[in-house]
Amino acid sequence: MSLSVQVGLLLAVATALTSIFGFLYKQRGAVRAPAVDFRRPVHSSLVLFGSGWYTLGIAVAMGSWCFHAAALSLAPISLVQSVIAGGLVMLTVIADRAFGFDVTRREWISVALAAAGLAFLAATLNGAGDSAHSDFEPATIALYVSMIAAAGFAVSALARGRHHAGVLFGASAGLLWGASDVSIKGASDSLGDGVVAVLVNPLALTVLALSLIGLLVSAKSLQLGHAVPVIAVTSVTANTVTIAAGPIVFGDPMPGDSLGLIARLLAFALVIGAAALTPAPVRAVELEEELEPVPAGGG
Repeated sequence: MSLSVQVGLLLAVATALTSIFGFLYKQRGAVRAPAVDFRRPVHSSLVLFGSGWYTLGIAVAMGSWCFHAAALSLAPISLVQSVIAGGLVMLTVIADRAFGFDVTRREWISVALAAAGLAFLAATLNGAGDSAHSDFEPATIALYVSMIAAAGFAVSALARGRHHAGVLFGASAGLLWGASDVSIKGASDSLGDGVVAVLVNPLALTVLALSLIGLLVSAKSLQLGHAVPVIAVTSVTANTVTIAAGPIVFGDPMPGDSLGLIARLLAFALVIGAAALTPAPVRAVELEEELEPVPAGGG
Protein backbone atom coordinates (compact mmCIF):
# COMPACT_ATOMS: atom_id res chain seq x y z
CA MET A 1 0.00 0.00 0.00
CA SER A 2 1.44 3.37 -1.04
CA LEU A 3 2.17 6.15 1.47
CA SER A 4 -0.47 8.46 -0.04
CA VAL A 5 -3.13 5.79 0.35
CA GLN A 6 -2.10 5.22 3.97
CA VAL A 7 -2.40 8.96 4.69
CA GLY A 8 -5.78 8.97 2.94
CA LEU A 9 -7.03 6.17 5.16
CA LEU A 10 -5.86 7.98 8.31
CA LEU A 11 -7.85 10.99 7.13
CA ALA A 12 -10.82 8.66 6.59
CA VAL A 13 -10.60 7.62 10.26
CA ALA A 14 -10.65 11.30 11.26
CA THR A 15 -13.64 11.80 8.95
CA ALA A 16 -15.55 8.96 10.61
CA LEU A 17 -15.14 10.31 14.14
CA THR A 18 -15.74 13.99 13.40
CA SER A 19 -18.79 13.26 11.23
CA ILE A 20 -20.50 11.46 14.12
CA PHE A 21 -19.95 14.39 16.49
CA GLY A 22 -21.07 16.81 13.79
CA PHE A 23 -24.27 14.84 13.23
CA LEU A 24 -25.12 14.70 16.92
CA TYR A 25 -24.46 18.40 17.49
CA LYS A 26 -26.62 19.25 14.46
CA GLN A 27 -29.38 17.03 15.79
CA ARG A 28 -29.29 18.80 19.15
CA GLY A 29 -29.74 22.14 17.40
CA ALA A 30 -32.22 21.02 14.72
CA VAL A 31 -34.79 19.69 17.19
CA ARG A 32 -34.81 23.07 18.94
CA ALA A 33 -35.41 25.01 15.71
CA PRO A 34 -38.69 25.58 13.83
CA ALA A 35 -39.61 22.85 11.33
CA VAL A 36 -37.70 22.96 8.05
CA ASP A 37 -39.90 24.24 5.21
CA PHE A 38 -38.62 23.13 1.79
CA ARG A 39 -40.66 25.91 0.19
CA ARG A 40 -38.49 28.45 2.05
CA PRO A 41 -35.02 26.86 1.96
CA VAL A 42 -33.03 30.05 2.62
CA HIS A 43 -35.22 31.09 5.55
CA SER A 44 -35.14 27.58 7.03
CA SER A 45 -31.35 27.47 6.74
CA LEU A 46 -30.95 30.84 8.43
CA VAL A 47 -33.28 29.80 11.26
CA LEU A 48 -31.27 26.61 11.78
CA PHE A 49 -28.07 28.61 12.05
CA GLY A 50 -29.71 30.65 14.79
CA SER A 51 -29.07 27.64 17.04
CA GLY A 52 -25.60 27.56 18.57
CA TRP A 53 -25.63 23.76 18.71
CA TYR A 54 -26.51 23.49 15.02
CA THR A 55 -23.82 25.99 14.08
CA LEU A 56 -21.28 24.04 16.13
CA GLY A 57 -22.37 20.87 14.34
CA ILE A 58 -21.90 22.52 10.97
CA ALA A 59 -18.43 23.72 11.97
CA VAL A 60 -17.43 20.19 13.00
CA ALA A 61 -19.05 18.78 9.84
CA MET A 62 -17.05 21.23 7.70
CA GLY A 63 -13.85 19.96 9.28
CA SER A 64 -15.02 16.41 8.61
CA TRP A 65 -15.80 17.35 4.99
CA CYS A 66 -12.26 18.69 4.52
CA PHE A 67 -10.79 15.45 5.92
CA HIS A 68 -13.08 13.50 3.60
CA ALA A 69 -12.20 15.47 0.47
CA ALA A 70 -8.49 15.05 1.21
CA ALA A 71 -8.93 11.32 1.84
CA LEU A 72 -10.78 10.86 -1.45
CA SER A 73 -7.98 12.64 -3.34
CA LEU A 74 -5.34 10.30 -1.88
CA ALA A 75 -6.97 6.87 -1.69
CA PRO A 76 -9.47 4.72 -3.62
CA ILE A 77 -13.07 5.70 -2.90
CA SER A 78 -14.01 2.13 -1.92
CA LEU A 79 -11.28 1.93 0.74
CA VAL A 80 -12.00 5.41 2.10
CA GLN A 81 -15.71 4.72 2.45
CA SER A 82 -15.11 1.28 3.98
CA VAL A 83 -12.97 2.86 6.71
CA ILE A 84 -15.57 5.58 7.32
CA ALA A 85 -18.30 2.95 7.41
CA GLY A 86 -16.39 0.91 9.96
CA GLY A 87 -16.29 4.00 12.16
CA LEU A 88 -20.09 3.99 12.17
CA VAL A 89 -19.93 1.46 15.01
CA MET A 90 -18.86 4.36 17.26
CA LEU A 91 -22.20 6.12 16.69
CA THR A 92 -24.10 4.21 19.37
CA VAL A 93 -21.25 4.52 21.87
CA ILE A 94 -20.89 8.29 21.40
CA ALA A 95 -24.66 8.89 21.31
CA ASP A 96 -25.15 6.86 24.48
CA ARG A 97 -22.15 7.95 26.53
CA ALA A 98 -21.39 11.48 25.35
CA PHE A 99 -24.84 12.79 24.37
CA GLY A 100 -27.11 10.87 26.75
CA PHE A 101 -29.38 9.26 24.14
CA ASP A 102 -31.35 6.20 25.20
CA VAL A 103 -30.01 3.77 22.59
CA THR A 104 -32.13 0.64 22.25
CA ARG A 105 -30.72 -2.88 21.90
CA ARG A 106 -32.14 -2.99 18.36
CA GLU A 107 -30.16 0.13 17.45
CA TRP A 108 -26.94 -1.21 18.99
CA ILE A 109 -27.25 -4.44 16.99
CA SER A 110 -28.30 -2.88 13.67
CA VAL A 111 -25.60 -0.20 13.70
CA ALA A 112 -22.95 -2.79 14.57
CA LEU A 113 -24.11 -5.07 11.75
CA ALA A 114 -24.14 -2.21 9.25
CA ALA A 115 -20.63 -1.11 10.24
CA ALA A 116 -19.35 -4.70 10.08
CA GLY A 117 -20.88 -5.27 6.66
CA LEU A 118 -19.48 -2.07 5.18
CA ALA A 119 -16.06 -2.54 6.73
CA PHE A 120 -15.95 -6.14 5.49
CA LEU A 121 -16.08 -4.83 1.95
CA ALA A 122 -12.50 -3.64 2.41
CA ALA A 123 -11.40 -7.27 2.64
CA THR A 124 -12.66 -7.89 -0.91
CA LEU A 125 -10.83 -4.95 -2.50
CA ASN A 126 -7.88 -6.87 -3.85
CA GLY A 127 -5.17 -4.61 -5.24
CA ALA A 128 -7.03 -1.38 -4.48
CA GLY A 129 -4.33 0.10 -2.26
CA ASP A 130 -1.68 0.88 -4.82
CA SER A 131 -3.04 4.25 -6.02
CA ALA A 132 -5.90 6.71 -5.70
CA HIS A 133 -7.88 5.13 -8.59
CA SER A 134 -9.35 8.40 -9.85
CA ASP A 135 -9.65 7.62 -13.58
CA PHE A 136 -13.18 7.74 -14.95
CA GLU A 137 -15.25 8.37 -18.05
CA PRO A 138 -17.15 11.71 -17.88
CA ALA A 139 -20.32 10.13 -19.26
CA THR A 140 -20.19 7.34 -16.67
CA ILE A 141 -19.82 9.63 -13.66
CA ALA A 142 -22.46 12.02 -15.01
CA LEU A 143 -24.96 9.18 -15.41
CA TYR A 144 -24.15 7.65 -12.01
CA VAL A 145 -24.37 10.94 -10.10
CA SER A 146 -27.58 11.91 -11.92
CA MET A 147 -29.26 8.58 -11.12
CA ILE A 148 -28.28 8.67 -7.43
CA ALA A 149 -29.33 12.31 -7.03
CA ALA A 150 -32.67 11.60 -8.75
CA ALA A 151 -33.22 8.68 -6.36
CA GLY A 152 -32.48 11.03 -3.45
CA PHE A 153 -35.12 13.52 -4.58
CA ALA A 154 -37.62 10.70 -5.18
CA VAL A 155 -37.14 9.30 -1.67
CA SER A 156 -37.55 12.79 -0.21
CA ALA A 157 -40.85 13.23 -2.05
CA LEU A 158 -41.98 9.78 -0.87
CA ALA A 159 -41.11 10.58 2.76
CA ARG A 160 -43.66 13.34 3.30
CA GLY A 161 -46.44 12.29 5.64
CA ARG A 162 -45.12 8.74 6.02
CA HIS A 163 -44.30 6.72 9.12
CA HIS A 164 -40.53 6.76 9.61
CA ALA A 165 -40.42 10.02 7.63
CA GLY A 166 -37.26 10.94 9.53
CA VAL A 167 -35.49 7.78 8.41
CA LEU A 168 -36.68 8.22 4.81
CA PHE A 169 -35.46 11.82 4.73
CA GLY A 170 -32.20 10.52 6.19
CA ALA A 171 -31.90 8.03 3.33
CA SER A 172 -32.61 10.87 0.90
CA ALA A 173 -29.84 12.99 2.42
CA GLY A 174 -27.50 9.99 2.25
CA LEU A 175 -28.19 9.53 -1.46
CA LEU A 176 -27.61 13.23 -2.17
CA TRP A 177 -24.40 13.27 -0.15
CA GLY A 178 -23.29 10.00 -1.74
CA ALA A 179 -23.69 11.58 -5.18
CA SER A 180 -21.75 14.58 -3.86
CA ASP A 181 -18.94 12.35 -2.57
CA VAL A 182 -18.63 10.64 -5.96
CA SER A 183 -18.42 14.11 -7.54
CA ILE A 184 -15.70 15.11 -5.05
CA LYS A 185 -13.68 12.07 -6.08
CA GLY A 186 -14.12 12.99 -9.72
CA ALA A 187 -13.20 16.64 -9.18
CA SER A 188 -10.05 15.60 -7.28
CA ASP A 189 -8.66 14.28 -10.58
CA SER A 190 -8.07 17.95 -11.53
CA LEU A 191 -5.81 18.63 -8.52
CA GLY A 192 -2.69 18.14 -10.61
CA ASP A 193 -3.72 21.15 -12.69
CA GLY A 194 -4.07 23.44 -9.67
CA VAL A 195 -6.83 24.70 -7.40
CA VAL A 196 -8.38 26.86 -10.13
CA ALA A 197 -8.88 23.79 -12.32
CA VAL A 198 -10.77 22.12 -9.48
CA LEU A 199 -13.00 25.15 -8.88
CA VAL A 200 -13.99 25.49 -12.55
CA ASN A 201 -14.64 21.76 -12.87
CA PRO A 202 -18.39 21.19 -13.49
CA LEU A 203 -18.32 18.57 -10.76
CA ALA A 204 -17.43 21.28 -8.20
CA LEU A 205 -20.78 23.00 -8.78
CA THR A 206 -22.49 19.62 -8.44
CA VAL A 207 -20.74 19.06 -5.11
CA LEU A 208 -21.89 22.46 -3.82
CA ALA A 209 -25.51 22.04 -4.91
CA LEU A 210 -25.94 18.47 -3.63
CA SER A 211 -24.15 19.23 -0.36
CA LEU A 212 -26.38 22.21 0.46
CA ILE A 213 -29.61 20.47 -0.52
CA GLY A 214 -28.56 17.38 1.42
CA LEU A 215 -27.85 19.55 4.45
CA LEU A 216 -31.41 20.87 4.54
CA VAL A 217 -32.93 17.42 3.94
CA SER A 218 -30.73 16.01 6.71
CA ALA A 219 -31.90 18.73 9.13
CA LYS A 220 -35.49 17.76 8.35
CA SER A 221 -34.70 14.11 9.04
CA LEU A 222 -33.11 14.96 12.39
CA GLN A 223 -36.19 16.96 13.37
CA LEU A 224 -38.60 14.13 12.56
CA GLY A 225 -36.78 10.95 13.57
CA HIS A 226 -34.80 9.50 16.45
CA ALA A 227 -31.13 10.45 16.25
CA VAL A 228 -29.40 7.05 16.08
CA PRO A 229 -31.53 5.37 13.38
CA VAL A 230 -31.67 8.54 11.26
CA ILE A 231 -27.91 9.11 11.41
CA ALA A 232 -27.21 5.42 10.83
CA VAL A 233 -29.43 5.19 7.76
CA THR A 234 -28.02 8.44 6.34
CA SER A 235 -24.45 7.15 6.77
CA VAL A 236 -25.19 3.65 5.47
CA THR A 237 -26.92 5.02 2.37
CA ALA A 238 -24.12 7.47 1.56
CA ASN A 239 -21.42 4.85 2.12
CA THR A 240 -23.17 2.19 0.05
CA VAL A 241 -23.53 4.59 -2.88
CA THR A 242 -19.90 5.67 -2.76
CA ILE A 243 -18.47 2.18 -2.25
CA ALA A 244 -20.47 0.96 -5.25
CA ALA A 245 -19.03 3.83 -7.30
CA GLY A 246 -15.53 2.41 -6.80
CA PRO A 247 -15.78 -0.42 -9.34
CA ILE A 248 -18.63 1.10 -11.37
CA VAL A 249 -17.19 4.58 -11.96
CA PHE A 250 -13.52 4.65 -10.96
CA GLY A 251 -12.27 1.19 -11.89
CA ASP A 252 -11.53 -0.11 -8.40
CA PRO A 253 -10.71 -3.82 -8.82
CA MET A 254 -13.41 -6.39 -8.16
CA PRO A 255 -12.60 -9.77 -6.56
CA GLY A 256 -10.97 -12.03 -9.10
CA ASP A 257 -12.68 -15.24 -7.97
CA SER A 258 -16.23 -16.38 -7.32
CA LEU A 259 -15.69 -16.70 -3.57
CA GLY A 260 -14.54 -13.08 -3.27
CA LEU A 261 -17.46 -11.84 -5.36
CA ILE A 262 -19.94 -13.81 -3.23
CA ALA A 263 -18.34 -12.38 -0.07
CA ARG A 264 -18.81 -8.85 -1.39
CA LEU A 265 -22.43 -9.47 -2.32
CA LEU A 266 -23.11 -10.96 1.12
CA ALA A 267 -21.50 -7.90 2.74
CA PHE A 268 -23.84 -5.62 0.78
CA ALA A 269 -26.80 -7.80 1.77
CA LEU A 270 -25.77 -7.49 5.42
CA VAL A 271 -25.60 -3.71 5.10
CA ILE A 272 -29.04 -3.45 3.50
CA GLY A 273 -30.55 -5.81 6.07
CA ALA A 274 -29.02 -3.84 8.94
CA ALA A 275 -30.32 -0.57 7.52
CA ALA A 276 -33.82 -2.07 7.29
CA LEU A 277 -33.53 -3.27 10.89
CA THR A 278 -32.48 0.11 12.30
CA PRO A 279 -35.84 1.93 12.56
CA ALA A 280 -38.33 0.38 14.96
CA PRO A 281 -41.42 -1.30 13.48
CA VAL A 282 -44.25 1.07 12.57
CA ARG A 283 -46.52 -0.32 15.31
CA ALA A 284 -43.86 0.39 17.92
CA VAL A 285 -43.56 3.97 16.68
CA GLU A 286 -47.34 4.41 16.87
CA LEU A 287 -47.43 3.15 20.47
CA GLU A 288 -44.55 5.44 21.41
CA GLU A 289 -46.35 8.45 19.93
CA GLU A 290 -49.54 7.54 21.81
CA LEU A 291 -47.65 7.36 25.09
CA GLU A 292 -45.79 10.68 24.66
CA PRO A 293 -47.12 13.35 27.04
CA VAL A 294 -48.77 16.38 25.48
CA PRO A 295 -46.62 19.51 26.06
CA ALA A 296 -48.08 22.18 28.30
CA GLY A 297 -50.32 24.43 26.28
CA GLY A 298 -50.47 21.93 23.40
CA GLY A 299 -53.73 20.87 21.79
